[in-house]
Amino acid sequence: MRPMRYLWALPNTVLGLLVVAVAVLGGDRARRVSGVLEAHGRTLDSLLRRFPIRGGASAMTLGHVVLGRDQVCLDRTRGHERVHVRQYELWGPLFLPAYCLSSLIAALRGRDFYRDNVFEREAFRKG
Repeated sequence: MRPMRYLWALPNTVLGLLVVAVAVLGGDRARRVSGVLEAHGRTLDSLLRRFPIRGGASAMTLGHVVLGRDQVCLDRTRGHERVHVRQYELWGPLFLPAYCLSSLIAALRGRDFYRDNVFEREAFRKG
């Protein structure tokens, strides 16, 4: 069952691997932790600080790749980000469009596009 989850999430994982490849060329670090590639460093810190949430993002997940500002952020958000890994395994290539749609619906309802996104609510609850 596990190999199919990796395959189903693969399009998103490839996107994450491309981001990590560029970051590592810029001096960032990456390592595998429990079947997930985690990366952090100056390049990713700069990228994540630009996310449109207060203070930027501490980490984000793309398939089986987690990008973090630094090792402390990766350690602190590991449970939350692993929930997103499982969501990618379930939704596969449909995850990013579904995530964006959930944010849009929340915003159109006058709610917070990030905190009221159903995928984030699950990750905050379970992670």
